[in-house]
Amino acid sequence: MRVVCAICVTLFVAGCGVYSFSSSSLGGVKTVAVPQFENKTVEYGIEGDLTAKVIDRFITDNALKVVALADADAVLRGEIVKYERVAYTYDKGDNVSEYKVNIYVNFTLARKGGKSLLEKSNMLGFGVYSAAGQTEDDGKKAAVDKLARDIADESTKTW
Repeated sequence: MRVVCAICVTLFVAGCGVYSFSSSSLGGVKTVAVPQFENKTVEYGIEGDLTAKVIDRFITDNALKVVALADADAVLRGEIVKYERVAYTYDKGDNVSEYKVNIYVNFTLARKGGKSLLEKSNMLGFGVYSAAGQTEDDGKKAAVDKLARDIADESTKTW
């Protein structure tokens, strides 16, 4: 019985190593700096919210360690290029029942020496909110959350 348990444990531990997000799977990049995103829209404050959420996502995913610019292997730079709120769904009386907040972002991930690892243009993050019980801030928060998740995923899982 002990032999069977030992073999099972050995196979389990050996199998887990295959699915690692180690630095070798990220092209040798172990650390990343995330300077504040640039905001090219008139929507105040979303650059700080998005930057903080992207950093939080990297920390949660644990694929790259977020460090100061001077200590980073790579730098993720981004700009918010468009913000819009649009009517999304209507009720039977042709009144808006839901709105959608769209936020578009350009970003690059580059090695400290300047070699680009990833470039994305017009990445869309969106959030839908109820016209009756929620505010535009609820839609904005959902859009920022989606963008942060997508940016972190693209940055670590596509190389």
